[in-house]
Amino acid sequence: MSRLGNLGARLYRGEVGYDFIGKRKIWYGVSILITITAILGLAVSGLNMGIEFKGGAVFTTDVKAKISSSQAHEAAVEASGHEAIVQELGNGGLRIQITEVDTAKADAIKTQLSQDLGVPAEKINADLVGPSWGEQIANKAWMGLGIFMVLVVVYLAIAFEWRMAIAALVALIHDITITVGVYALVGFEVTPGTVIGLLTILGYSLYDTVVVFDSLKEGQKGITKQTRFTYSEIANRSINSTLVRSINTTVVALLPVAGLLFIGGGVLGAGMLNDISLSLFVGLAAGAYSSIFIATPLVADLKERDPQMKALKKRILAKRAAAAAKGESADDEREDEPQDAFPEDAETAGATVGRPRQPGGHGRTPGKR
Repeated sequence: MSRLGNLGARLYRGEVGYDFIGKRKIWYGVSILITITAILGLAVSGLNMGIEFKGGAVFTTDVKAKISSSQAHEAAVEASGHEAIVQELGNGGLRIQITEVDTAKADAIKTQLSQDLGVPAEKINADLVGPSWGEQIANKAWMGLGIFMVLVVVYLAIAFEWRMAIAALVALIHDITITVGVYALVGFEVTPGTVIGLLTILGYSLYDTVVVFDSLKEGQKGITKQTRFTYSEIANRSINSTLVRSINTTVVALLPVAGLLFIGGGVLGAGMLNDISLSLFVGLAAGAYSSIFIATPLVADLKERDPQMKALKKRILAKRAAAAAKGESADDEREDEPQDAFPEDAETAGATVGRPRQPGGHGRTPGKR
């Protein structure tokens, strides 16, 4: 078995673990810092909206121009008075994108480009995009995002509980904010592809979060009938038991996206791939992070405020204190506890934070039920 596979098995059995819940304030601080940076970048730099949202004209020609793309960029800026994006096509032609250009001005720009590029005017195709079309795209994107959020909250509240629904919603907003902030900081153009990427990462982030929540739901069965594990400790076990799975799925998803972003967009110069690949890359990474360091710890924080969980924690701490005073382990006093949720061969309660055991019977002694 590989080292990673062996580590995953040990995490699943609860032989090793990291105290995610106990150190949640550190991760909250990291997330707040990243989010503030993203918001500042958005406020200072703003988003570089593409032609689909601003409106403008796209001039393409399949005839090889007599000047380079950098010279074509200068010519386009001079002819239009606006910033231009020039891309070389595979057939040697050029694609020149200029924002905020109306029909009357587009004809004049086309004539000027024909002279500068050394290409007949009839060989240059001009496509105009009105700003109203981009506004419709944006409105539909916001509507789709809002509907998605509502459905997510309703589903999670029914399938799990309202605390998990709130935590998942916070994690999704966290992921969107970071991704949009990165776009503002790096200055990448926002196009319909970017919107598609944003909606895609929401589904992935939610999937990763639900996997942990499902493990937590199973682990908390019968929790109030025992005095060995607090809710936070069970939540920590749930994260550790699914940790390697989350890492594997994230890495496998990021590799092809990284190929699109760094090889397709960077090396090959296929700039249109950056529109969707950057949002996917940042969003996938942020989604994996938030499901582990934000969503589940937040659920634990909300749940620990419940009177029953407060009383349970008080009983557990009292039992551990009494056992420590006698020089005994808190597990030495066996209680009538649900064995499905709390295996008999678990580590002592005082050591569960550092070395968690998986609830749900996964570390049960063979032959026992």
